[in-house]
Amino acid sequence: MLPGGRVNERQMKMMMKRLGMTTEPIENVEEVIIRTRDQEHVIKDPEVTLLMVQGVRTYQVVGEATVRPRSSATGSESGEIPATAAGPGGPPEEDIQLVMDQTGAPRAEAVAALESAGGAPAEAILSLLSRRGRGDR
Repeated sequence: MLPGGRVNERQMKMMMKRLGMTTEPIENVEEVIIRTRDQEHVIKDPEVTLLMVQGVRTYQVVGEATVRPRSSATGSESGEIPATAAGPGGPPEEDIQLVMDQTGAPRAEAVAALESAGGAPAEAILSLLSRRGRGDR
């Protein structure tokens, strides 16, 4: 293969296989939302492809995005905090999941406990367990 020359699809697939690369389309995707601190980029009916390179997953999203302010996002009325809401400065997803698994607490309670404990999962777990032991919930 020469740069700028014709690309033989068969040769391209063989080269990708040698490099440990695989691609897989993800079917029936309705929407992709990319949240930044101030905005949401919403892509309706995108084409999404999963690219695996030596165990690392990369998602390629193709479509027309609509950008809206983050404040227009609908919040959850149940008090649950979506997985993406922790964001920069919030507790890591692994810590939230650990606290939830160890205590049986809902997501919002686990996040609040982690924030109260300064991000220390062990302290958050102990705090939640001691509250539940006293009947406080």
